[in-house]
Amino acid sequence: MDPRSIEILEFGLVRARLAEHASFGPSRRLAEAIVPESDPVLVTRMLDETDEARELLQERPGVGIAGARDIGPAIERAARGGRLEPQQFVDIAATLEATSKLETALAGTRRPLLRDLARQLHSIPAIRSTLARSFDPVGELLDTASPRLGGLRAAVRIAFDRLRRRLDSLVASELGNALQEPIITLRNGRYVVPVKAEARSRVKGIVHDASGSGATLFVEPIVVVELGNAWREAQVAEHEEVERILDELSALVGSNTPALRETLAALARFDLWQAKAELAADMDGSRAETVPASQPPVVVLLSARHPGLTGRIVPIDVRLGGDYTALVVTGPNTGGKTVTLRTLGLLALMHQAGLHIPAAPGSRLPVFRDVVADIGDEQSIAQSLSTFSGHMRRIIAIVEAAGPGTLVLLDELGAGTDPTEGSALAQALLDHFIRSGALVAATTHYAELKAYAHTTPRAMNAAVDFDLETLSPTYHLSIGLPGGSQAFAIAERLGLPDAIVSDARSRLTETQRSFEATLASIREAEGQTTERLAVARAVEARAAEALKAAEEERRRARRERDEIAHAARADADRIVAALRDELEVARRSLERGQLTAPGIDAVLERTGRLADALPAGPAVAGGADETAATGPAGGNGKRAERPTWRVGDRVRSRSGGWEGRVASIDRGRRATLEAGAMRISVELADLEPAAVVAGGAGAVGGTGAMGGAGGGTNVEALRLARARAVPLSLDLRGARVDEALEGLERYVEDASLAGLGQVTVIHGLGTGALRDAVRSAAGAHPLVRSVRPGDRGEGGDGATIVTLG
Repeated sequence: MDPRSIEILEFGLVRARLAEHASFGPSRRLAEAIVPESDPVLVTRMLDETDEARELLQERPGVGIAGARDIGPAIERAARGGRLEPQQFVDIAATLEATSKLETALAGTRRPLLRDLARQLHSIPAIRSTLARSFDPVGELLDTASPRLGGLRAAVRIAFDRLRRRLDSLVASELGNALQEPIITLRNGRYVVPVKAEARSRVKGIVHDASGSGATLFVEPIVVVELGNAWREAQVAEHEEVERILDELSALVGSNTPALRETLAALARFDLWQAKAELAADMDGSRAETVPASQPPVVVLLSARHPGLTGRIVPIDVRLGGDYTALVVTGPNTGGKTVTLRTLGLLALMHQAGLHIPAAPGSRLPVFRDVVADIGDEQSIAQSLSTFSGHMRRIIAIVEAAGPGTLVLLDELGAGTDPTEGSALAQALLDHFIRSGALVAATTHYAELKAYAHTTPRAMNAAVDFDLETLSPTYHLSIGLPGGSQAFAIAERLGLPDAIVSDARSRLTETQRSFEATLASIREAEGQTTERLAVARAVEARAAEALKAAEEERRRARRERDEIAHAARADADRIVAALRDELEVARRSLERGQLTAPGIDAVLERTGRLADALPAGPAVAGGADETAATGPAGGNGKRAERPTWRVGDRVRSRSGGWEGRVASIDRGRRATLEAGAMRISVELADLEPAAVVAGGAGAVGGTGAMGGAGGGTNVEALRLARARAVPLSLDLRGARVDEALEGLERYVEDASLAGLGQVTVIHGLGTGALRDAVRSAAGAHPLVRSVRPGDRGEGGDGATIVTLG
């Protein structure tokens, strides 16, 4: 990228705003050094960094690197074997603490760039814990920094206390009036007393200093010399231990230099990403779509704002590329022509620096190989350059740089010289830039360039609008329409005499008046075309929206269909797996010889329930459904009507003989019968009205009697019938204690008569009152051999296993 153009387009302003959002030195330096890139891969990555950081801040506003310090100099000093200062250790500890918090915040993130950055964060618990027990928050070394330091400091305090007490006693009594003042002071690191010069012989000791007049000698009494020596020795020992600790800690930091460098770099990058995200939020920016390099470069800026403008800002829409690669912007002075160029150039640079731009979503920008600009006055007295010469030198450099993938921005093209020659030169330059494949935007006041943009296939006019009523620019950019300088209109509105304005108009040549009239007709025609185009685009947008809604509805229907099919397959797989488990349990029971007739019935009942849950297939003539629906007079070939059962009906199970009230009906396939405290699930097709029981019972009894008379006992037949009628478990959940004990009594008797060896009583957990009552009553029953809580696969403490015998 051209450094001069980056300066002209005020990219430094964006750098400064970005640096303001950085939290500490390393990230601030990265922000101040950020530059636009021309590699699409790098640009995409930098934009992804901003996206991920912005999403993270929206989800977790408090995340950041608060507390981190610039520990780079400390790391490098420790790496060279130097000794670090206590404050540097405090900074390292604070930075590692911030690293630990950021590691926690990024743990488990699915964003790839943040996930990669998290891998480069090392909170190094060994250093953190060591520094935490070695320093307080202000950098003072703690007694816990080493096993010896606390003891050495205690020795210093004891030696000092002994020294002070002895000096206090000397000053208070023994030295008497030999002292100039009864005080104790410090000279050369030794405690002394101020002795009068004439009383020097009365105080034996070492003279460390004298007053300026010589009247006072500062003497360390001989009797405290050894105490002073002991204090100094204790201080030296403490100091040596402190230095040893600092050296040891510095070596610990130095041994972790690679991890600390990587951590500091990762913290700086994260803070830069966070700064980019915060800047985007401040500017209400959005990510511009990057035009692929395989496509022709196109610029589409929607509601774009210059980042340096304040106050009331009028957004502009800019389109360049596609059908036209040159945009000629005309209009009155202060109308916003130059701001348009600066906005276009600066937003392109921001995009290629990985920043979100202050524009509406839907904006598109290519990755330019270079952005070159000639904006502002290039005159130089020192170099004897006029305005025109200064511009020409800059334009010559731009001509050499222009080519495919280049954005060229030219302000007041051809100005500063004769208008005829200047406009001709401007047209030649525009032709050259169009042929070179560059995208070019230029501002001008030349009417000839307006006509050029209207007649040249790859060029387009654009105008900044001006309100003649208020004599102020609207800053609105209209593409496709040439602008006027409005000099005569502005002069009239400002009060210039009409005669002078009319005289000025009359001085225009017929060609110039015709040209202005032609431009006016062009503006009118293109305005009408623009309006019709806007209507057509609105209709197209509505049609596209309707098509999008239809497509979304089709996708939704397809998604719902797939979800239903997936759920059905999952249900079928689950049911088949449950059937396999039931059969496997039955197989193992059969192998152990523990499968009884009631056990077989229980397995059949459970597998039947699972099979009923499968989707019903097409009816088969003569199948099970038809058989189940055929009445007792099935020989007549007529299908008996299946009764409609309701909750509360008294019914009886044909196969099991159970009788009770219908408590609930499940999906029209099975019913739950309630008999006292027991609940039993049976198929609806197996039910008959309870009124049939009397006749049936009589017939059975008669048959039994006849069978008994015919020969032998019918005890086994009765036991088998009873075994089929008694379930393997009794569910007492929800019953009162007295009701549950009554039901338990009947159930134990029926199970014993049926020859069942073991049954399960389900009472649930609850408060434990029902459980204790059931176990107590069952344990005391004469037909019960033993009682135990259920195992893990038998219901746990919510069930009781009763063994009969």
